[in-house]
Amino acid sequence: MENKQKDTLFLKMACAIWIIASLSLNGCGNRAADELPLGEVNEAPDDFPGQEMPEEISKEETSGPESSDGGEEEEGTKDELPVIGKRDVINGRMQSYLTGEWTDEKIARRRPIAVMIPNNASALPQYGLSKAAIIYEAPVEGRITRLMGIFEEYDDLGHIGPVRSSRDYFVYVAMGYEAIYCNWGLARPYVEDLLRQESVQNISAAVDGIHNPSDEAFGRLNRPGYAKEFTGYLFIDGLEKAVRRQKYKTEYDDDYVPPFTFAEEGFRAEYADAEDAVSVYPGGRTDNSGGYGVYNPYFEYNKKDNLYYRFQDGKKQTDEYDNSQLAVSNVVFQYCHGEVRDKKDYLAFGVHGEGDALVFTNGKVIEGSWKRYDGDATPAKFYDNEGKEIIFNQGKTWICNIWEEYGEFAEYK
Repeated sequence: MENKQKDTLFLKMACAIWIIASLSLNGCGNRAADELPLGEVNEAPDDFPGQEMPEEISKEETSGPESSDGGEEEEGTKDELPVIGKRDVINGRMQSYLTGEWTDEKIARRRPIAVMIPNNASALPQYGLSKAAIIYEAPVEGRITRLMGIFEEYDDLGHIGPVRSSRDYFVYVAMGYEAIYCNWGLARPYVEDLLRQESVQNISAAVDGIHNPSDEAFGRLNRPGYAKEFTGYLFIDGLEKAVRRQKYKTEYDDDYVPPFTFAEEGFRAEYADAEDAVSVYPGGRTDNSGGYGVYNPYFEYNKKDNLYYRFQDGKKQTDEYDNSQLAVSNVVFQYCHGEVRDKKDYLAFGVHGEGDALVFTNGKVIEGSWKRYDGDATPAKFYDNEGKEIIFNQGKTWICNIWEEYGEFAEYK
């Protein structure tokens, strides 16, 4: 087993300086709790504009055929690998900004929804999570993690959930995807002011601290044996009604920045010279009281289909929608400075600025960094140690927020 967290003084100082400077604007990090923007406090513990394309990668604006010819994918190095540039529309379809895969043009151009989903063992299985294009995971109080699914294809789901409350660092991440943010739970003391800003277009259940509620989007399902807090769901028909009533824009802005650069259709980013990494542990293999340890989540790479399969508590983590095991093409460790805000163990993470990163794809690990300096409306971008943007393989991506101060627990083999 080999631990691969990098610990350079420069990046730590840069991240710390950025967070101290930006928290007065963003509400993440080093300020006293009573100075921070106003999420819930009574929840039981159980309970980055676009960067230039690497010079040695083709900048040709390719869009590929609507479907492959059934042949095997070609593997290439980042020195020669064709990547998706301009999205062309062919027969009403185009390549997704979030996965690189071909989808209906209307879906590809539509703003996604970002849904807050609990990851407690007592809440599983979740419904619809396998349909998320991107899953963002971060620690919350009690050293459990919470998930935020970024969905672009959700029309056939009927409902998604269960749905839980917000944390401001999730809100800032969702803003980078231009996503409509969906949550259900108390908004005080740390997200109330943030959620009422015009720049944060949200679909929120009517609870304490929510000033523009959308109750028509939410409802409860009968789940015998589950606590009431794990019975609330986002219903798609109600979501659509709420978006219309709130008069939210439903398409990406003209200056939208896609989060990833993907290998073109028919090609794989193989990173042949990178180190093998087929077992990935964001919180380590043993209990870690500082980050991901309560349920010990991890991923196992399957070279037959090039997917990373998710496990938790030693079991497959599945989707109640179709009983499939959660699986993604790419896993990212995004190291962020974090702090405990108050006696209730509320956390804060710096999701602007820069920090270390590990990208797992094709059974390899690429060491590098993330940067997000261009405001809330742009996502974090990921770079290798030469400063070139990392090329992702097409498909879904799972981003793990690694609490930098406990990063030594994150490992892979």
